[in-house]
Amino acid sequence: MEALEVLAFGAHPDDVELMAGGTIIKLAGLGYPTGMVSLTAGESGTRGTPVERAREFADAAEIMGLAAHRMLDLPDGFLSVDRESKLKIIEVLRTFRPRILFAPYWRTRHPDHGACSILVREAAFLSGLKKIDTGQPAHRPAKIIYYCEHYPFQPSFIVDVSDTIEQRLKAVRAYKSQVFNADAVYTDDDKTYVSSPEYFQSLSSRAQFWGHRIGVLYGEPFLVREPLGVENPLLLFPAKS
Repeated sequence: MEALEVLAFGAHPDDVELMAGGTIIKLAGLGYPTGMVSLTAGESGTRGTPVERAREFADAAEIMGLAAHRMLDLPDGFLSVDRESKLKIIEVLRTFRPRILFAPYWRTRHPDHGACSILVREAAFLSGLKKIDTGQPAHRPAKIIYYCEHYPFQPSFIVDVSDTIEQRLKAVRAYKSQVFNADAVYTDDDKTYVSSPEYFQSLSSRAQFWGHRIGVLYGEPFLVREPLGVENPLLLFPAKS
């Protein structure tokens, strides 16, 4: 299997698309082999079955132009930072051998998302230790990039996703069991945080906010824990024609 340059992790199907989809689509479109992993099947969610969620996850990956996608079987709603969970992620990392990881920012609304952030960070380190035996060569990714969810942060950088925002929204719409559908009939018990029309509208509004920060139409913010080193700082500020 060809190694991936980029591998994006989410606790549930749709997490990556909702928060970092424009950037992941952009990287795949630039020719970087890119993949996506959901730690759970989303089986504890209010709407949708595991079979539906898996199908939607695959449809979204195709829309995004991804080289690979993988859904693990960790327990939705009860993600735990334990040995078994880390080993499953290590196996994925050693299979795909990515250079760069994306994961949720650790300060978040959903406990599974916070656990996902910690699991990915710790598994990425442990994956580089050859004495942790999974029957695969050791591999440690070079960097973890964190995407913004419920709570904002001061970003390390913002990616211009003006050219991929519509494709990102199309990927989100692949999750028909989750997002707002004007033709569907739901009871009050079926309503969720992401199923309202206002939430879907907010996806564009938030991207517009971050895009405004860098003078473009739409943007997505990211954080890295470590300072970013550069050899030529002028390359960060290309001359405008």
